[in-house]
Amino acid sequence: MPGPHGSQAPRERIILALDRPDTASALALADSIPSLRWVKVGLELFCSSGPDVVRQLRRRGLRVFLDLKFHDIPVTMAGACRSAARLGAELITVHACAGSEALAAAQAGALEGAAQAELAPPTLLAVTVLTSWEAERFRAELALEETPEVYVPRLAALAATAGLTGAVCSPEEVAALRQAYPEPFTLVTPGIRPAGAPVGDQRRVMTPAAAMAAGASRLVIGRPISAADDPAAAFAACCAGLSILGS
Repeated sequence: MPGPHGSQAPRERIILALDRPDTASALALADSIPSLRWVKVGLELFCSSGPDVVRQLRRRGLRVFLDLKFHDIPVTMAGACRSAARLGAELITVHACAGSEALAAAQAGALEGAAQAELAPPTLLAVTVLTSWEAERFRAELALEETPEVYVPRLAALAATAGLTGAVCSPEEVAALRQAYPEPFTLVTPGIRPAGAPVGDQRRVMTPAAAMAAGASRLVIGRPISAADDPAAAFAACCAGLSILGS
């Protein structure tokens, strides 16, 4: 069942991917959109700028989705999520295929880190199957019998059993996951492309309004906004599309 779209303003539903190579360009992009609320810090930006970029974004009043997709042994996952939570990241990604023990350790580490920093606990998002995978290549290269539409719910169930309260999936799987995991379980969907926008390296995609109607909690949008001539106008257009949905 779809989430309560009217309960949050559209600008609270859109996470802008700050896929920039350095702090200065990332902050400039964020500053160019005055109504922006959520930003995603991914691997490229974090590797070039480190934890300080998260602190600087938070000082601007922005909410941070730290998308580093932790995947390691349990003790390392716990330590990484403890540190990420202390930074103030409110959404943190971990790979579901790390397994139940590592996921449970990551959740415990995140709760501990937030408590140490006297912050609200973050939501750990279990990454299921990346949106760049096509079904046939997914099965062939990973030697899996299951298609993404079957494998994604399996990984989401593993994460939920381990105590996580959110997942990342492509828009194609969000409706099935929302039926299995009602609100307030958080479903974040990348692979969002406004109608007519280039798909790029994404494969399993959907428009913002369609993904939200299917039950997404928040949408990650990158190039359709960040590569636009006027990012603020592109962001406003995405928000307007979601406003129509909620009206």
